[in-house]
Amino acid sequence: MQRSPMSTRNAELAQWVEEVARLTRPDRIQWCDGSEAEDERLIDQMLDSGELIRLNEKTHPGCYLHRSDPADVARVEHLTFVCTEQEADAGPNNHWMAPGDAREKMLGLFEGCMEGRTLYVVPYCMGPVASPLSRCGVEITDSPYVVVNMRRMTRMGKAALERIERGDSFVKGLHSTGELDPERRFIMHFPESLEIMSYGSGYGGNALLGKKCHALRIASYQARTEGWLAEHMLIVGIENPQGETHYVAAAFPSACGKTNLAMLIPPESHQGWKIWTVGDDIAWLHPGKDGRLWAINPEAGYFGVVPGTSPKTNPNAYEMITRDTIFTNVAVTEDNQPWWEGKKDGQPAHDWQGRPWNPDSGKAAAHPNSRFTVSATQNPSQSPEAEAPAGVPISAIMFGGRRRDLAPLVFEARDWNHGVLVGAGMASETTAAATGAQGVVRRDPMAMKPFCGYNFADYFSHWLNVGAKLDKPPRIFHVNWFRQDAEDNFIWPGFGENLRVLRWVLDRCHGNASAVETPIGFLPTLDAIDQEGLSMKDGAMEELLSVDEALWQSEMTGIGDFFDQFGERIPEALMEEFRRVVEALGNDKAQQAGASR
Repeated sequence: MQRSPMSTRNAELAQWVEEVARLTRPDRIQWCDGSEAEDERLIDQMLDSGELIRLNEKTHPGCYLHRSDPADVARVEHLTFVCTEQEADAGPNNHWMAPGDAREKMLGLFEGCMEGRTLYVVPYCMGPVASPLSRCGVEITDSPYVVVNMRRMTRMGKAALERIERGDSFVKGLHSTGELDPERRFIMHFPESLEIMSYGSGYGGNALLGKKCHALRIASYQARTEGWLAEHMLIVGIENPQGETHYVAAAFPSACGKTNLAMLIPPESHQGWKIWTVGDDIAWLHPGKDGRLWAINPEAGYFGVVPGTSPKTNPNAYEMITRDTIFTNVAVTEDNQPWWEGKKDGQPAHDWQGRPWNPDSGKAAAHPNSRFTVSATQNPSQSPEAEAPAGVPISAIMFGGRRRDLAPLVFEARDWNHGVLVGAGMASETTAAATGAQGVVRRDPMAMKPFCGYNFADYFSHWLNVGAKLDKPPRIFHVNWFRQDAEDNFIWPGFGENLRVLRWVLDRCHGNASAVETPIGFLPTLDAIDQEGLSMKDGAMEELLSVDEALWQSEMTGIGDFFDQFGERIPEALMEEFRRVVEALGNDKAQQAGASR
């Protein structure tokens, strides 16, 4: 077995690598240092093997295409397990397997799986290397595609290893693409021992173990133990014309506009405003000594959904992926430029599987969940505070999703505990980011349904406990950019115009905006959101801010039914907020359900 000269002084890490090597039997062990030279070697290797395809160097320098196996193109929630000693600790929100059974199953799959392959040791840091809020991990993988993606998505290599060698604990992640057989594909999480095992997939969050596996499922468990929050949230800084910047964290399910909001371009009507991107997907939020909540982005890059990205929808994202980007499952033009639905210019010649494109087929040329991987340093709106060791102070938290006729454009929770209810009851229409039917409304608390590493009831309790520690907690809001009229048209223009809503949110945080109280929370008055220059039909704002109490009565019944599955474990403080809302709505059925808990 060949070995690279780099190794480690950390005895625990060295022993683990040896154990994995004996199990998987690779031809070679490569310790990854994260250098540019290493990255170039791996890319050249994958170009030679056909794992990567070089795209048009004139139009997209340094860009490459990776085509997944057609059966390996999204998260596989039904094959993703949380393995705690007690099933109740994983909760009904997770698929559970006993740790002993899970290890036996996975070790059987990993036995000899790297014969003829290279075992890559990938040390990484989630968050700025100098930050005490960051956490480290090591992924062992046999996929060079994973290595080059992890270099863009995390602080990967020598600096991370040095932090581990200074005594930092680390999450152990073991991955192999295996045979890419869907019948032999599992992603196991062991939060109590900080371990991940993933076999049989080369796709995104199934294989890039620093992302959803570590930064959310394992980190959410760590956060509960240590007193902070690991959340599926963007972090954005909003700078006003006076030069003041305030930060907002927002939780939306995948493909619901997180990246677009994180990189929002102020509209022409908002000269002097600037948007600064701290992160587009994950936030780690820590109570500070000053009584505020402080956030870091554990990631160093973007693994974004590319369909729909255009100069109109997200100019910053569109610009940053014109160079030094890895595309996954997009189509290509005749001259080998990447192409996807919503790009507007160009015409696909081959679809995401490399087949000649037939425009009459009725099928998308790019896969609906096709992705781009790119370093955050290429984002024109990257925040100057992105690497701040202390993070940034959060003024507001926003929850949101796709609801065509229920949720108003924006409303504010009465206080932190009511805000936890707003997040816990959140629902959205499903998208292509997960396998299964699309357009189905499902309950997705805090956009963490696929990602919370323990029982949701305990998670809601933890949110309540964190809020109790804060002297100056962020205000909590709910937004819905996707409300539709009777003709199925979106009422709100969205994109850059969302800044108008963010302005109201921040004004509320500073006591400078008017609102009216309703059973579900505080809504803007009809003139509170700046509408100057907006092209909307007459009565649009009234429709956007309307609260249909009959629909909300049904919604609260649905939330009550969702809470039912957690039994007595659901926190009483949350149920108090639930009963307060249903009482205000006059929903007898929901009141009776709430009274029974």
